[in-house]
Amino acid sequence: MFDFIQFSTLDIIDIVLVATLLYYIYKLLKGTVAINIVIGIALIFVIWKITQALEMKMLSGILGYLLSGGVIALIIVFQQEIRKFLLMIGTTNFTTKRSLLKQLKFLQTEITSDIDTEVILEACKNMAKTKTGALIVIERTNALDFLINTGDAMNASVNEAILESIFYKNSPLHDGAIIIRDNFIIATRVILPISDSTKIPARFGLRHRAAIGVSEKTDAVCLLVSEETGEISYIKDGSFELYSNYDDLNEKLKIDLI
Repeated sequence: MFDFIQFSTLDIIDIVLVATLLYYIYKLLKGTVAINIVIGIALIFVIWKITQALEMKMLSGILGYLLSGGVIALIIVFQQEIRKFLLMIGTTNFTTKRSLLKQLKFLQTEITSDIDTEVILEACKNMAKTKTGALIVIERTNALDFLINTGDAMNASVNEAILESIFYKNSPLHDGAIIIRDNFIIATRVILPISDSTKIPARFGLRHRAAIGVSEKTDAVCLLVSEETGEISYIKDGSFELYSNYDDLNEKLKIDLI
């Protein structure tokens, strides 16, 4: 009955590659305004195909010109997203089995994070009480080596005492951010890219802009303790993630780090 269907190994590879590409695009645009633009373009494309089928030549012609001539406009509109996408592909570490599983986590049911989120949050809570400013960047699938080189290398296991001593006001290491990879602090005094977004409220300073900047350009997540208010912020994909309490924040962290 289905003899007319030709299905080869190359077709399977093709499907897997397309699925991976779509996953990356979804991961990149999820939670951003850009996803609404993509939906709008998809709707225009569907309407264009319908008008072609109904032989509505004038409307289908206009929509066809709009879609075919909009490539340059799309590059301009999605400039930041394209840059982040290319950076995401270029800095993803496929060298270990675990990293590969992280990339395919939408196909997995059980992958756990090595990072001790409870210890990190406990240190943040202690620093929040004393209004000690802190900026913690946690690496996910995008390698942050290009940022590590801007700071001081370190290879210390994550624990409360070390985290609090690094950000202690009189510590020579407190300035800048730290990067955590696989439950190890691998760099301190890291200089992060500053976000130039005009949507960030004026009350937030350079520390917040730096956290937003690195999360815009990579898939890293950031925990930030405000020196002025002692408030703990969780930043992902260039925006603030809301949480109701520390347990909720810990749960979000664990999910995002899987």
